[in-house]
Amino acid sequence: MVDVLVTHGTLLIGMAALFGFLMAWGIGANDVANAMGTSVGSNAITIKQAIIIAMIFEFAGAYLAGGEVTSTIRKGIIDSAYFVPHPELLVYGMISALLAAGIWLIVASALGWPVSTTHSIIGAIIGFAAVGVGPDAVAWGKVGGIVGSWVVTPAISGFIAFVIFQSVQKLIFNTSDPLANAKRYVPFYMGLAGFIMSLVTITKGLKHVGLHLSTNEAYLLSLAIAVVVGVLGKVAIGRLKMSGVTGTGTDTQFGDVEKVFAILMVVTACCMAFAHGSNDVANAIGPLAAVVSVVEAGGEISSKASLAWWILPLGAFGIVFGLAIFGKRVMQTIGKNITHLTPSRGFAAELAAASTVVIASGTGLPISTTQTLVGAVLGVGMARGIAAINIGVVRNIVVSWVVTLPAGAGLSIIFFYMIKSAFE
Repeated sequence: MVDVLVTHGTLLIGMAALFGFLMAWGIGANDVANAMGTSVGSNAITIKQAIIIAMIFEFAGAYLAGGEVTSTIRKGIIDSAYFVPHPELLVYGMISALLAAGIWLIVASALGWPVSTTHSIIGAIIGFAAVGVGPDAVAWGKVGGIVGSWVVTPAISGFIAFVIFQSVQKLIFNTSDPLANAKRYVPFYMGLAGFIMSLVTITKGLKHVGLHLSTNEAYLLSLAIAVVVGVLGKVAIGRLKMSGVTGTGTDTQFGDVEKVFAILMVVTACCMAFAHGSNDVANAIGPLAAVVSVVEAGGEISSKASLAWWILPLGAFGIVFGLAIFGKRVMQTIGKNITHLTPSRGFAAELAAASTVVIASGTGLPISTTQTLVGAVLGVGMARGIAAINIGVVRNIVVSWVVTLPAGAGLSIIFFYMIKSAFE
């Protein structure tokens, strides 16, 4: 049946590219809206600014650092040995998985549900492999590890967010002069954000550009960047126009303190977009890369497929378009509906989520950025007491997470048989 790949190779790659773009569009509409939701929800930036920031940094993250997680998605979840006699089944399956996950994400985004793009594509891949080829083709052990990360990830990010927010409360808000303390401590938080982000960029991103630094060099460079970010932050805070009230009026001071944190939110929003682009572009381009490599190799399934030059930019553009056209609804859910966010709370949530993404990217686990961020926002809400959280919204979000895997799998099975019958 390899003749199918020879005669219809261009058509199959074209379909995969189109559905890969659809999937990336869905990621932009759903996941990027999460990454930007806290910044928009806390009024640190406008929707328009969020879209511009996301365009630049998501693209950079996807293009510079998007190669590492791609291999986990492509090789880890299904055993390619089962597809060697029938490589065309892998091609049909990956195309149907992209279409299935893309459609599910667009439906979820329209409903304002922040679901996991990672789960959508994993569910879709499991679906076609288990039904189209056989349950043995799925590496269930790997799937178990991924399912485990869904519980662990929100827990870690929630805990980190809780700790960061409590430290902000102690050092700044619960003091006699919050504004003076904000000016004193916020540059350190900026430095911390700079450190975490540059570390992920250096250790993950620069390998693809051909720069290989040792661990010590990476840490030293990150520290240097952190110092620069902190100093620049201090200068920027010094230039802020305050309401001019000093001394006793802490309420007015709180407003000024939040202005200071709003600057910080812009830094973390950029970082979050970069981290997200590097981690989640794999969901769209992993299956696409698999299709391209199998078709171009005439049906041979190699363990390491090189990315064609056009695949990463296709994914990056798709993400940007999805956010710009469709991202508003999910932003509303994350930024406004779970708990009331201010710039200081939003900052704690974003830094915690970014830290968790860094930890997970380093270990190659395809975590869900969505769950990381929802966990972090919940952590910040918890720090203010359970009453601060909108339980109804959280319940809907959790239900949508549970539905995502079977929805992706079901759609993928249907499309798999449709595509298979069309070509055979």
